[in-house]
Amino acid sequence: MGKNLIQQRRGKGTIRFRAPSFRYIGEVKHRDYTAPERSGKVIGTVVSIEHSSGHYAPIIRVRYDDSQESIQIAPEGIRVGDAVEAGSEAGIASGNTLPLSKIPEGTLIYNIESLPGDGGKFVRTSGLAARVIAKSEKEVSIQLPSKKLRNFNPGCRATIGLVAGAGRTEKPLLKAGTNLFKKMARNKFWPQVKGQSMNAVAHPHGGSRSSKKNKPTIAKKYASAGGKVGHLRPRRTGRRKL
Repeated sequence: MGKNLIQQRRGKGTIRFRAPSFRYIGEVKHRDYTAPERSGKVIGTVVSIEHSSGHYAPIIRVRYDDSQESIQIAPEGIRVGDAVEAGSEAGIASGNTLPLSKIPEGTLIYNIESLPGDGGKFVRTSGLAARVIAKSEKEVSIQLPSKKLRNFNPGCRATIGLVAGAGRTEKPLLKAGTNLFKKMARNKFWPQVKGQSMNAVAHPHGGSRSSKKNKPTIAKKYASAGGKVGHLRPRRTGRRKL
């Protein structure tokens, strides 16, 4: 008989396997693209440094002078009360957000937009940073943390600096229970075991009835009359087609 694997159950997207996004503090992205930011710059103040269970990096809450507030990824060395800038004329300093066309070559950046105005998609986890390699009128070449070069639209925004929280993976978990709660915070599938270790009802490779667990022991669907021996295939499953 067919088996409903755990991977297939998670793919349906039921409540049991959804991430608990109601615990997250909000959507972490660049501030909304406004006219003052395109023509000049706006200045904001770091109100608080917070922790979100849905993000590995620390989060800062910034309130700008045009009464707009945004939740952003914290750069290394940021403190409560520090001033950050956003706009085409913002200074080249850690925590400031500028278009890629205004960032000098060799600068470390993070939270890079894939398309202008989408809020940031690349280089967002703790301890990472990308580097601006080359610029032209049509595209900006950036080296990602994976050492891969990718070209971006010059109008895409990015934040200068290094994402805070480096060294997070160096702390040992010590026991499996710690890793369990770490995965539960984002509803990750853990622990993961191979199919041969499962029961026969949970995976086609499971069970100890046959020594060849990587192959089904039922007969082939179009086997000849003499070849239909052993654990025969069910004649019909599911709804009958008329």
